[in-house]
Amino acid sequence: MLSVVIPVDYPRKMPIPLLDLKPQYAKIRGEILRVTEEVYDSQAFILGTRVEAFERDFAAYCRSKHAVGVSSGTDALLIALMVLGVGPGDEVIVPAYSFFATAGVVARLGATPVFVDIDLTDYNIDVTEIEKHISRRTKAIMPVHLFGQCADMNRMDFGIPIVEDAAQAVGAEFEGKRAGSMGAIGCFSFFPSKNLGAFGDAGAVTTNDDALAAKLIDFRVHGMRPKYFHHYVGGNFRIDALQAAILHVKLPYLDTWTEGRRRNAAIYNELLSGGQAILPVQLPGRKHIYNQYVIRFKEGRDRVMAHLKSAGIGCEIYYPRTLPQQECFSYLKCGRFPNAEAAAEQSLAVPIYPELTREQIEEVAREIKRGLK
Repeated sequence: MLSVVIPVDYPRKMPIPLLDLKPQYAKIRGEILRVTEEVYDSQAFILGTRVEAFERDFAAYCRSKHAVGVSSGTDALLIALMVLGVGPGDEVIVPAYSFFATAGVVARLGATPVFVDIDLTDYNIDVTEIEKHISRRTKAIMPVHLFGQCADMNRMDFGIPIVEDAAQAVGAEFEGKRAGSMGAIGCFSFFPSKNLGAFGDAGAVTTNDDALAAKLIDFRVHGMRPKYFHHYVGGNFRIDALQAAILHVKLPYLDTWTEGRRRNAAIYNELLSGGQAILPVQLPGRKHIYNQYVIRFKEGRDRVMAHLKSAGIGCEIYYPRTLPQQECFSYLKCGRFPNAEAAAEQSLAVPIYPELTREQIEEVAREIKRGLK
């Protein structure tokens, strides 16, 4: 296969990666090393006070009553569905366009993911299409706050538990409410690339329901309470104390980092408005935290991507296939989802991390325009 190389006829600058975590780490390195050394010295690695302290402050940040640290964002989704009793014969409504885990956890439990097309304005589930997909077997609805903007949570009151997939939306808001505080359970990922990232895999679930919180705590340790007495078949979904300590250091900086992303998004919007690129839109009543800055091109997406890469600028397609197009879901034979397919074929994410300089953003915008030509 021949690779596409677009000649660059101007002086090459330093590469601009899609994400660079080193500047963030450099500013908090001392704090990180201090708390990790304390964990090492304590030799207390499983749950304990470090986890409890992070859970308390993370719940407060999300404006939720409870937070339970878990092993990953995927396990956050899985444990949420488990405590709601999702299993074989059940259905869970999910958007047709998201990271694989959104639908994968449903299938892992023997339930059926029921796909709904998205709204291309914000890439979130089209709330006007949900009701027609509800059946007597619908056990949960799982909206995804994709790329850092909340789905329309006002129009999901169907008397069915809502599981918010907020993996990309920590700190995002809908009409003054934080992501993860509006459904029965909110699910977060702390994968290193997220706005609040651990030094490995980690996640959390949030809830305002005391009974659900108690079940979540039990389910993450094999359904056990007290030790060696198992009331449910749960799993090993514990967050590491080391990751909780690192996340606790990072949490007070999160709003500053978010504002950096929002500032950078505003610069992109200024530089790229009026052109061929379809830019992200922050809808009324929402606070977008720009986990990704995703541009859509009705024509020429792949050409722009090849040009950016040849110019040393990081970019990524989120996501090149819709969930119904994945081979593992071919048995569902669920038809076409035109908006989700358009997003998969036309969208491209470019660098948005808070440490970017205006000069770097101007370079990215300039190369996008060159790629379109």
